[in-house]
Amino acid sequence: MVHKNDNKVFLDRLRKVISSDNLVEDREGLKVYRKDGLAGYSGDPLVVAIPNSEAQTSKILKICSEFSVPVVTRGAGTGLSGGATPIKDCLVLSTARMNKVISINEEQRSATVQPGVRNLEISNKVSGLGLFYAPDPSSQIACSIGGNLAENSGGVHCLKYGLTFHNVLRARVLNYRGEVFEVGSEALDSPGLDLLALLIGSEGMLGVITEITVKLLPKPSAAKVMMASFDDVEIAANAVANIISNGILPAGLEMMDQGMTAAVEEFVHAGYDVNAEAILLCESDGSPGEVEEEISLIKDIFQSSGATKLSVSNSEAERSLIWSGRKNAFPASGRISPDYYCIDGTIPRNKLGKMLKNISELEKKYSLRCLNVFHAGDGNLHPLILFDASKDGEFEKTENFGEEILSLCVKYGGTITGEHGVGLEKLGSMCVQFSKLERDAFFSVKRSFDPEILLNPGKVVPSLSRCIEKGRVHVEKDKERFPEIAHF
Repeated sequence: MVHKNDNKVFLDRLRKVISSDNLVEDREGLKVYRKDGLAGYSGDPLVVAIPNSEAQTSKILKICSEFSVPVVTRGAGTGLSGGATPIKDCLVLSTARMNKVISINEEQRSATVQPGVRNLEISNKVSGLGLFYAPDPSSQIACSIGGNLAENSGGVHCLKYGLTFHNVLRARVLNYRGEVFEVGSEALDSPGLDLLALLIGSEGMLGVITEITVKLLPKPSAAKVMMASFDDVEIAANAVANIISNGILPAGLEMMDQGMTAAVEEFVHAGYDVNAEAILLCESDGSPGEVEEEISLIKDIFQSSGATKLSVSNSEAERSLIWSGRKNAFPASGRISPDYYCIDGTIPRNKLGKMLKNISELEKKYSLRCLNVFHAGDGNLHPLILFDASKDGEFEKTENFGEEILSLCVKYGGTITGEHGVGLEKLGSMCVQFSKLERDAFFSVKRSFDPEILLNPGKVVPSLSRCIEKGRVHVEKDKERFPEIAHF
């Protein structure tokens, strides 16, 4: 017998397969799980389950499927697009206690971990072997590998070493019925369709990840970071393009404008040039000889590109401090504003200058300040709009500011997300980037994995009515291309 929406019976069944220590049902406890890092959105879950194992997770999913209870999987809650925001009367499935490093294969250079393992913990575990896990999001001290896989997270070194997608070999997954399947392989290739690539970045819509095998890389024997100051943000943006066009692939290439630099320096005291209109952080790693040669080339390019000041880290401690400043850009912004809204989009590198100019114009239009920090080397933007949520209408105004930035990303040939995902935040912007036919294709993939639409429903793929409601769809253009939507 299939039960529908009988919450009391559902909870009674749930308590039989998972102990009270692994359930959160009281009102105050549930408040902790109402939102993720996107503070402007929240929801009210029916219950939170915190399983210790894949077996427990499977039992939970089977009961949720039987009662048609939606499931929102949550990692560390550091996501910035509302992907872990619960919907009413859902079950939030927290992977926080599935946090074991299962095995480390030194010869294979891989590690198999549960989804609740923190990003930084992997590198800490294998450091003595001369290895590391490359993706390093700014939240790496707290964010979990399961969440990284769900969002395809990157970090300040993703230019050279890639995103999560490039650093995962296999995953073990539960479908909406609690049945196990595996994707990927520890071999160089695996048979069949590349479902691992499909799962990475799917934001909890296709399955619940219970085990992940990641690649490990040899730690470089040397690394130095150069800090370059510029008296104009567009000149700094052009310098980024010059580095790449000269055939150099730095380990990291980050950009901050003056507002962001000042906020970070006051917080971290990393030695940033607060008088510069923009600074670039460019890292080289490899053998000592390779690093010295590349740093010399980078210096020449920055000087010919208009840098007004250059400095190079002289020790590992100094290098770490410089990167600590960049990785603390978000908390530094939180110290100077009641609230901030982080945008995540990508554009071609040669459009960075134009985008910064556009953002400056939007600051005036909306009377809101915006601090800019970029993974400049791969064109991944993270503008932080500062606002005060206690003021009527200011969050809505901030959202409109953000949507205009994302529309510009599309206009300039980029995308509406780089590493934070779509979640709830970018549903309207999905309508700008993709046609109805394309969105229908995405939803067909969702249905093939989750025909009952129980896993993280209402996220990532918007309906046409949602697009029209948000005013973010070119309806006339879509009518011409796809007559089946003309009735809208």
